[in-house]
Amino acid sequence: MVEPIGGWSLLVDGASDGDVEGAGIELISPEAHKIKCATHLAFHATNNDTEYEALINGFKLALEMKVENSNVFSDSMIVVYQINRGYQAKGPRTELYLKCVQRVIERFNEVRLELILRGQNKGANELAKLGWCREATLLGVLPLDTQRQPSVPEHEVGSLSDGLGPMWMTSILAYIKGGSLPDEKNEARRIKYKAAPLRDI
Repeated sequence: MVEPIGGWSLLVDGASDGDVEGAGIELISPEAHKIKCATHLAFHATNNDTEYEALINGFKLALEMKVENSNVFSDSMIVVYQINRGYQAKGPRTELYLKCVQRVIERFNEVRLELILRGQNKGANELAKLGWCREATLLGVLPLDTQRQPSVPEHEVGSLSDGLGPMWMTSILAYIKGGSLPDEKNEARRIKYKAAPLRDI
């Protein structure tokens, strides 16, 4: 493992085989005490989605532990570069995941996210696979969590325009980015509800 800068260390990994998905988290205290978490993702997720879910769930665990400063390690080049270097997030769901992570990072005093080799991330990788296979005999005393919904709103895939106006995701992104809401109260309430997971992690 990469030597920590100081404070807490968070290692995360996601795993997917196209049919089942899992997320693994290792939160390590300054005294080297480890908190491990394996999560079964009970919804369809791409490989990148599982990496983002592992990162978001890791941040949630760190916040529960009152962590203020954290060194975060992931072996996903795409996720790390999108967050650190502003690489383009392709697709509306990935953009929502990126926005979600950016918002939760603001709740920490300091976060440093680094890319590591897969071989340096064995603990989180094994936990992700345990969440994936859900083998209780392998888990032993380690609790297995099941997450039934994505951390970001579900979206529909369709054409951008068929003369019927913008995709419904456009209004959610407009609200998240700039607080823009339609005048119609029921529609405004619906957009706020769907955007809530990005604001209230």
